Amino acid sequence: MGAAASAARWTVEQVLALAPDDASRKAGNKLCASGSWSETGADGTGAVWGLCKGSGSKPYRTVVDTTGPAYRCSCPSRKFPCKHALGLLLLHASDDAAVPAGTPPDWAREWLDGRRARAEAKARPAGADGASGGPADPEAARKRAEKRAERIGGGARELEQRLTDLLRGGLAAAEQSGYGLWEETAARMVDAQAPGLAARVRELGAVPASGPGWPVRLLEECALLHLLDAAWLGRDRLPPTLAATVRTRVGLPASPEGPPVHDRWLVLAQYDTHEGRIVARRIWLYGEESGRTALLLSYGAAGRSPALALPVGTTIEAGLTPYPGAGQLRAELGEGFGISADAAPPPPGGTVADAVAAYGRALTEDPWLESWPVTLREVIPVPAPDGWQLVDTEGREALPVAAAALNRPALWKLAAVSGGAPLIVFGECGHRGFDPLAAWPAAAGAHTPAETVALI
Repeated sequence: MGAAASAARWTVEQVLALAPDDASRKAGNKLCASGSWSETGADGTGAVWGLCKGSGSKPYRTVVDTTGPAYRCSCPSRKFPCKHALGLLLLHASDDAAVPAGTPPDWAREWLDGRRARAEAKARPAGADGASGGPADPEAARKRAEKRAERIGGGARELEQRLTDLLRGGLAAAEQSGYGLWEETAARMVDAQAPGLAARVRELGAVPASGPGWPVRLLEECALLHLLDAAWLGRDRLPPTLAATVRTRVGLPASPEGPPVHDRWLVLAQYDTHEGRIVARRIWLYGEESGRTALLLSYGAAGRSPALALPVGTTIEAGLTPYPGAGQLRAELGEGFGISADAAPPPPGGTVADAVAAYGRALTEDPWLESWPVTLREVIPVPAPDGWQLVDTEGREALPVAAAALNRPALWKLAAVSGGAPLIVFGECGHRGFDPLAAWPAAAGAHTPAETVALI
């Protein structure tokens, strides 16, 4: 992509948004002093490099390709980016003289050239170099898929029997049995190679301890699980997009398909969630020309942070290939994209009623959907007896802020940015309320660039 976009200097806030956790953020701040670094430099292709003092006799070699972004450091850290990469980027963002323009040294150039060559090779169409993009043995792959489908079917039927027994015996039995009942059932779903079913079963175990009204919530979750079981067992009769969604929900892997959507994508939000020992990173993007909202998912295991990190508020010029399934929000980011730190206009947005209607339409395509990305225009955060609400300027419509967001310090940032004035707010609208993830002043129009305020 264009070098001009790649060479744009990131802000301190955008760099800090890349930190995998608070500890890395604090450690990176300590290393942004010029005294910690030597032989620093940056070039017009988006490369930043330097040597950082460490505890050993040799300094750590740190290089960042901001067009990825991607990071390489000789330190033993398993976090991406490590504190040295964060410190170098913070130094680059805050002190022009500390990171002068220059030519990468050999050790940095070798990594940069190798990475970009691999990106170009990956971007070439499958089979362009004579290699096949399909499995080595299609017939064996088909038989493995059929065998796994049979195992999942057996697990779904067993789960249906467990749900039937629960309802016949009464929901009170779930409270008496404790978490062990659900953990055993989840283990059976893992044996059936249905990790999606296993995850939903484990969630059932926490419902009886969730406070007043838990029987209603448990019944709702059991109904959704029954619906997923029935959908899998009858998947051959479903429309193709819904069948693809069901396969994803039970835990079958999927690959992106179809032509990529090339656009200038605004990074709306980035946050991590823990799924057992796995860290899942979600990055929301908005296409300026296509008007599409896309979700990038990446994972890190065994204490490792996901490798993909994009600064909130930046824009990337790239092609995104959608995954199959209803809505097709998840996408895969193509290689060799360019990043610009220039402010971009926020998504157009709509009313509170528009947001609720959008979530309702999404549920018709994916009944197991927890939330849907929406942008609210001209809403004001106001306190309520049981939390906070986002209210329209006329005071006629409001969305409650989700309980998960009430304990985050960023909620007060949202109130401070508003100061009682209307805002544009992006977030996830679901049955638990609205989870705000980013905000802009209401004065920012669909064609007016504005700084994105990250709320998570």
